[in-house]
Amino acid sequence: MSLHVVIGFGPAGAATARLLVREGHAVRVVTRSGRGAEPGIEHVALDATDSRRLAEAAQGAAAIHHCAAPPYHRWASEWPPLVSSVCAAAEESGAVLVMLGNLYGYGPVDGPLTEGLPPAATGTKGRVRAAGWAAAHKLHEEGRIKAVEVRASDFFGPGVTDGGHLAGRVMPPLLRGKPVSTLGDPDAPHSWSYLPDVARALVEVAGEERAWGRAWHAPTGPALSVREMVDRLAAQAGTGPVAVRRLPSAVLGAASLFSPLLRELKEIRYQFDRPFIVDSTAYEAEFAARATPVDEQIRATVDWWRERSAATR
Repeated sequence: MSLHVVIGFGPAGAATARLLVREGHAVRVVTRSGRGAEPGIEHVALDATDSRRLAEAAQGAAAIHHCAAPPYHRWASEWPPLVSSVCAAAEESGAVLVMLGNLYGYGPVDGPLTEGLPPAATGTKGRVRAAGWAAAHKLHEEGRIKAVEVRASDFFGPGVTDGGHLAGRVMPPLLRGKPVSTLGDPDAPHSWSYLPDVARALVEVAGEERAWGRAWHAPTGPALSVREMVDRLAAQAGTGPVAVRRLPSAVLGAASLFSPLLRELKEIRYQFDRPFIVDSTAYEAEFAARATPVDEQIRATVDWWRERSAATR
């Protein structure tokens, strides 16, 4: 058994922490406000940008899993100091730094996304995320830290709520047989990252020295459009068929006046206006984790949302 520190307890951090517990590890979760007790998990309240306190929390840890992210509209100002602090804690503690990344850094791409593509983001958030990994990778190359990044597409599955494009805006109306709305082209192929598969990759690379020093795409299933995913979810829920409506640009523009999240999504609209396909064959050729079959993803997601809906009535 070894100690793992997980920064952030959103969907990815929570899934990673709980998987580590199931695998027999000691887990310390770092969040700003802390949380109540949970079996196998020690919750610590501290600001992860405080590198000294974070390094103290990481002493003796085998790995630091960086799964935290500031609110979407504050990435530009808050992501760089957060990465700097996490890197400093990894250097002082000697723990492997496992960063949860995304695909924004590639920018608009024609064809499947592979890890060998250069960073070519056209927006602030993509450039900020690419720069964060570049800083960690530089420290790895200098021998000061051990770092690896796992990049994921849009989260999907149990535990994914407000931030998921197939979650809070889709599942509640879908379970009632009501139409759902979506960004971009509902028929464009799109890769979805099933949250348990992302957690498995974050845990696996921490213990695989040959994984360190580069970025990997989390195991990802076949690309399916929003309409195809909604059809499968509704069929599993027994509420289909459900209409899928594309949000008109005018409506999206008006809504963004009141929603910081929708305002920020303008920068990555290209991901939903064209095919957005992730190639994860490099990871699958080297490591054990595999994408969960889509039918299992669908079944588990519908079950989770049903249980959540019942609990909040």
